[in-house]
Amino acid sequence: MSQLEDGVEASSARFDRALARLDASMKNFNARVSELHRVEVDTQRLVSERAKLAGDLDKASARAKRLDDSAHDVSRRLVEAMETVRDVLAK
Repeated sequence: MSQLEDGVEASSARFDRALARLDASMKNFNARVSELHRVEVDTQRLVSERAKLAGDLDKASARAKRLDDSAHDVSRRLVEAMETVRDVLAK
């Protein structure tokens, strides 16, 4: 084998190794892009769920406030009624 043939063969082997590394890099890159896309989709889903839960919490908080206000009003009215009954009974 001549020196030229040895050089061509060595160059061809280096080229094949470079192509194999490029192929491996592209597969790794594609896997990372796919993972990034999955993370972005999951993040958007979580943001959407968070917004829904925040809205639900606001509604529940408003309802709890109305119930608390109603309970306070009922309690006040009961006290007034008991005082009225005491006044009537005292006469």
